[in-house]
Amino acid sequence: MRARRVNPWAVLVTLSLGFFMTLLDLTIVNIAIPDLMAGLGASLGQTLWVVSAYALTLSALIVTAGRLGDLWGPRNLFAAGLAVFTLGSLACGLAPTAAALIGARIVQGLGAALLTPQTTTLIVAVFPAERRGTAMGVWGSVAGLATLCGPTLGGFLVSAAGWRWVFLVNLPVGAAALVLTFLVVPDLRPGRARRLDLPGVLLVTAALFCLAFGLQEGGGHHWNAGILTLLGAGAVLAVAFVLHQRRRQDREPLVPFALFRERNFTAMTALVGLFSVAMLGLVLPFNLYLQSVAHLGAAQAGLVLAPSSLVSLALGPFAGRLADRVGGTYVLLTGLLCYASGVVTLALLARPGSTWPDFLPGTLLTGVGVGCVLAPMSAEAMRYVPRHLAGAASGVNGTVRQIGSVVGAAAVSALLQSGLASGLAHGESYADAFTATLHTTARLSVAVLTVGALACLLLRPHRRPDRVRTATKAAERAAAADGAASVPPATGR
Repeated sequence: MRARRVNPWAVLVTLSLGFFMTLLDLTIVNIAIPDLMAGLGASLGQTLWVVSAYALTLSALIVTAGRLGDLWGPRNLFAAGLAVFTLGSLACGLAPTAAALIGARIVQGLGAALLTPQTTTLIVAVFPAERRGTAMGVWGSVAGLATLCGPTLGGFLVSAAGWRWVFLVNLPVGAAALVLTFLVVPDLRPGRARRLDLPGVLLVTAALFCLAFGLQEGGGHHWNAGILTLLGAGAVLAVAFVLHQRRRQDREPLVPFALFRERNFTAMTALVGLFSVAMLGLVLPFNLYLQSVAHLGAAQAGLVLAPSSLVSLALGPFAGRLADRVGGTYVLLTGLLCYASGVVTLALLARPGSTWPDFLPGTLLTGVGVGCVLAPMSAEAMRYVPRHLAGAASGVNGTVRQIGSVVGAAAVSALLQSGLASGLAHGESYADAFTATLHTTARLSVAVLTVGALACLLLRPHRRPDRVRTATKAAERAAAADGAASVPPATGR
């Protein structure tokens, strides 16, 4: 049967809708915490679990979901993830108790884990190599926009309609994306029956859960013996998973080690985790500063970061196209430098008497940084990955991103607590102690970005588009011999 021709840009729009929702729900809930506690009569601990349950589920399952896309078809997993996520959002919006809301957030996390790794898999499948950077630019812009505009959108929704609408807003978007999935996204199928590595699934899920939970909850429990035991168990399980995967490399492993022989993928996966830490090193403490020191409302605090979101959204596609033409190294280094400069600028300008116009130079710089990093980072990570391994690559990449966010949040929380305690103990006001601590978290971000710049220097020299096509076709012929999925021809410019 002749394959249906597809419009890659229509596919990209559909994928971006689903991806936007999942990332938005990582940040939008934070702004609704006070109203949520009042509305459900929830304790602070329960409310924090509303935030944690989603992130932990997503972190623990994303590697497995990426490999499932390789085995059972990425469109199938993307559609299933959209349906589960949308139903989970409905359950969140109607939840009568805090416990019910936490359970619904776990369902949301499952849906997000199923669909997230399929987005890059399908982009790799439908876009030719010479235009993949532009597509990843749009995808990266969506990621940056969702991460940064969560507080802004959440603030408006909570003020205008109540906390439940931070979840119910997903319903029309999820329904539209699900319909579009079956209309425009190609159904890529494996050429032969495949089996899932169930022992590997259990090991990696348990390892990631223990590590993510331990890092996320460690500060709140003062890194007690229970937390340290959990982290140790996670490390042991991770080693057991690696050894198990080593024995299965010739039998459809969950994580093919061949991925890490591709230098670009390895370097950019490291950068994904580092940049996630750096973003948390800015966004988390700066949001707290705006509300607790500058005394801005939730919506106002979100608007301060809006210029960064808009600049990154506008710049991302151009950065991706430039990475296609000249390679990602210089674009990435420029972005990392701009982001570091923005972090330092905001930290220096964040004083007790500062007003929102003071922050415009810093937010514009961070916007340029995000726009120049997210798109080329994703494009270079996937540029030379064979299509039959794209799901596994996306799953690993997404897991590292989530773990980086968890590590960043844990590190920033520890620095904030210790810095505030030290400043208050020395007789400083809360505002002065907090702004001094903001300088410490800025140094964390800059240090991490410096290591990320070293990772960029490991990228392979850029190939001309004709050479990329030749390499890609060779990889596809090898995949076809192994029964990999056929790819419909892409159309559109």
